Amino acid sequence: MQSAIVSINLFGAVALLLFGLRQIKDGMSRALGARLRTGLAAGTRSGPRSFAAGFLATVALQSSTATALMVASFVEKDMIVPAMAQVVMLGANIGTATTAWIVALGLGWLSPLLILAGVVLMRMASAAKQGAGTALVGVGLMLLSLHLLSAATDPIRQSPALNLFITMLGNAWPVALLFSAALAVLASSSLAVVVLILSLAASGGIESSLVIVLVLGANLGGAVPPVLATMKATPAARRVTLGNLIIRAIGCAAAMPLAGYAAQFLDLPYFSHQQLAVDAHLIFNIAVALIAWPLSPFVLRLTTAILPEQKSADDQRSFLDGHDFDQPVAALAGASREVLLVGDLIERMLHQASEAMRRDDLSQLSEISALEGRVDRIQHEIKVFVSRVGQGQLSDQDYRRSMDIVEYAINLEHIGDIIEKGIRPEIAKKVSLGLRFSDDGQEELARLFTITLDNLRMAQTVFSTKNPELARRLVEVKEEVRRLEKQSSARHLQRLRDGLTDSIQTSSLHLDMLRDLKRINAHIVSVALPILDESGLLNESRIRQAG
Repeated sequence: MQSAIVSINLFGAVALLLFGLRQIKDGMSRALGARLRTGLAAGTRSGPRSFAAGFLATVALQSSTATALMVASFVEKDMIVPAMAQVVMLGANIGTATTAWIVALGLGWLSPLLILAGVVLMRMASAAKQGAGTALVGVGLMLLSLHLLSAATDPIRQSPALNLFITMLGNAWPVALLFSAALAVLASSSLAVVVLILSLAASGGIESSLVIVLVLGANLGGAVPPVLATMKATPAARRVTLGNLIIRAIGCAAAMPLAGYAAQFLDLPYFSHQQLAVDAHLIFNIAVALIAWPLSPFVLRLTTAILPEQKSADDQRSFLDGHDFDQPVAALAGASREVLLVGDLIERMLHQASEAMRRDDLSQLSEISALEGRVDRIQHEIKVFVSRVGQGQLSDQDYRRSMDIVEYAINLEHIGDIIEKGIRPEIAKKVSLGLRFSDDGQEELARLFTITLDNLRMAQTVFSTKNPELARRLVEVKEEVRRLEKQSSARHLQRLRDGLTDSIQTSSLHLDMLRDLKRINAHIVSVALPILDESGLLNESRIRQAG
């Protein structure tokens, strides 16, 4: 019975520590939001700035895993130079080690004060203050968890079974390293495992060399969750997390044989044995950063060789290849088929966004950024290709056709931007914060998504057939979309007046998504305007003439 109570106390303290870390991450994300992401992206133009950006972002988020995933997504979108990404991760690793060192200073008396201040801020109207309050509560819970960990591990430290287990690990350092790494993978946090090691080693019952080996294992395991989280990402994003894992693995392999000498150094009077784990954690990451920083270009070449760019069948397929620019009809036909391929990519992006909203599933959003990158690339290739066709000697009909192709490609690219920069973050925010639309609001947005997908498919047909009747129907549907958007906005405002909780919590998200879907439909309908104009079915102005 006693062992069960001890286990519950221990696991509960660890759970509180992990919950506190999550609260800090969520709170800082809400308080800083886009500013944190923008600062991280903007602060990576040089090595020192990249290192500082990774350090500060990790101290703010209390999670090198979160920093790694942000950096990977920025590399995927070409917002960070790949060569700087590994430098950012070196700063992030020191950031999480610094956090562990600060947490271990014995500031447990601050815990109630921080929790009280955090709860006060959480009750304020400002979203930034609420986020800061959540982060303060998280820090307070972390400090409280350290006190609980110390109390929970006190009986364990006197246990003969633990002494036997520690003795076994002390005689098998590789096993100890892998055991600690597995704990870090399960907890998705090297910080949590280092703090646990700190509590177990506080009484001096664990040899200093074994403490260092366990800390090395926590560092190795902490690099694994980002790799697992980016398994389905593009090779560029995966190289960031894989490179960080390779650097930590080499660092651990090099440091483990030296653990005995390092223990003698850390046992000097300058260091406190009670803080041995966090001291070793910080020194290891500083040493790895100093050695790996100059080698980051080599790491990039190594990860590029391991994860080369692999073109899928869709990437290899291009209707722009093999055309004679002096044969405008054939060349423009190829460009037309290529722009239809762009429309298919946009349809995939819209469908995935719709499914993510319907299922509350973030995994449905994972491919959108990569698809948007392909849309940008193909749209640029189409413009360059069409500009070379005929070299200024096109007939009037071919010239109009070339302009229609370019304009449709540009409109599709704008739709991709709206999905990637507008709708995707809105759905991600809804899912990550656990928000939900009202039943009526969810139904209205789902219906508008369905209409938008149908309109896009109709636009593809209109572009390829040039059918005036279909073009007219597409424009008429635009008026229906405008009516639905106004109607949904009015109903949403009425739900706000009625005090419906779900509508109040998701008000800005609902209205932003309505606006974005309306903008997408406006770009879709534009494909019909040249056809109606050529057929004499389009007025020059919608403004009613006076008199």
